[in-house]
Amino acid sequence: MKKRSGTVRYTAKEIKNKIARGDDRTDWARVNATGGSRLEASIRADVDDVHGEPDWTQSVMGVPSPKDHINIRIDHDVLEWFKKNGRGYQTLMNNVLRAFVKTRRQSESR
Repeated sequence: MKKRSGTVRYTAKEIKNKIARGDDRTDWARVNATGGSRLEASIRADVDDVHGEPDWTQSVMGVPSPKDHINIRIDHDVLEWFKKNGRGYQTLMNNVLRAFVKTRRQSESR
């Protein structure tokens, strides 16, 4: 049985008609009343907006190296610690291993 989605799709024409009828849920009076200074303050307060030059000190030039698919056994508590950081926990684990390898390579070259 196919799972039903709650997503509703409209054409651009249908959207324009809904707006003309007033069927949208946007508070246009509030939008129009928002002054420029208040809008600027809202933009400045956005934590996701980059205000200035990005920090490129951790960037890596070039194409990333290919990854190998493996199966690995990890202690439960260690895996849970990485997973509690949310999405990207495997990348985080890879970065930790990469840092470890980097320090070992530096000590080998001395």
